[in-house]
Amino acid sequence: MPSVVDLLRGCYTFLVRKLIVNADDFGLTAGVNRAIVETHAGGVVSSTTLMASGGAFEDAVTAARSAPNLSVGCHVVLANGTPVLPPDAVDTLLAIRSAEPEKFYTSLSAFAARAMLGGFDRDQLVAEVTAQIRKLQSAGVQVTHLDTHKHAHIFPEILTALLRAARICGVRAIRNPFVPLKAMPARQFKGKRDLWKRYGQVRMLHTFSGQFLQRTRRAGLLTPDGVVGVIETGSGENSGYSSLLRQTLASLPEGTWEWVCHPGYNDADLGAAGTRLLDSREEERRLLTSPELRQFLEEQKIRVISYRQLAETVPENRP
Repeated sequence: MPSVVDLLRGCYTFLVRKLIVNADDFGLTAGVNRAIVETHAGGVVSSTTLMASGGAFEDAVTAARSAPNLSVGCHVVLANGTPVLPPDAVDTLLAIRSAEPEKFYTSLSAFAARAMLGGFDRDQLVAEVTAQIRKLQSAGVQVTHLDTHKHAHIFPEILTALLRAARICGVRAIRNPFVPLKAMPARQFKGKRDLWKRYGQVRMLHTFSGQFLQRTRRAGLLTPDGVVGVIETGSGENSGYSSLLRQTLASLPEGTWEWVCHPGYNDADLGAAGTRLLDSREEERRLLTSPELRQFLEEQKIRVISYRQLAETVPENRP
């Protein structure tokens, strides 16, 4: 029978809110790589996810070696990017009728429709995801977790491929891409046109969340309780990114959560990378290294952890 001290310790652990601060798009450009390392060394970023087909992949691998405490995962790209495998090996994943037939779909609506209708070959999906993870591992990266570009694994068919590839490659954790309902009150986004539209999309996709948790646990993988920052990302100074994030973080319930962020430098390379996030990356970089943010997290009793720390825990369905 546990002692009173053990019970109190368990209650205290439960009441503490934990936050993984993960910077996406590692490997996109050298400026993004530099910003991620800086927000880790001098800020609150604890984890990042590396794009296997990113234009600055080698630079990111070198940068990761200079930051041994930075937990590095694989940012699996299946939309708006280029495959690692030869095009003829993943032909069902490609937008063959587009101007660039050797690339994935750039239109998220077209990608979503194909994913929902089962238009992707499942073995090809697993092969491509596995190849992306293996590329990181072959470069000496200890892959601690997985997520997807544009949160593609919200869709069940993509999630299936990630779960299989994770087991093949020995990866223990995966992003929970769903925003908790308590952290997205509608009043925060009313009057902000772009954010209101994104809020509606995120709210609608939340219907997949229950299935995600069941399947992830059944696969024996670890995952946080949800993500924040998805709606607010790219909102810009006029929409009050920093203020919105603070409101969201303050409203988080107990558990382990992930803040999805995109720090970077808005340079010529970023402008040529085809990303919608430009000036906003500069804003996020400044916020992530600000003493005010660190103080805010302390006041909220939110403890920052990494995916590596999450992966060291034992899942409920394992002995």
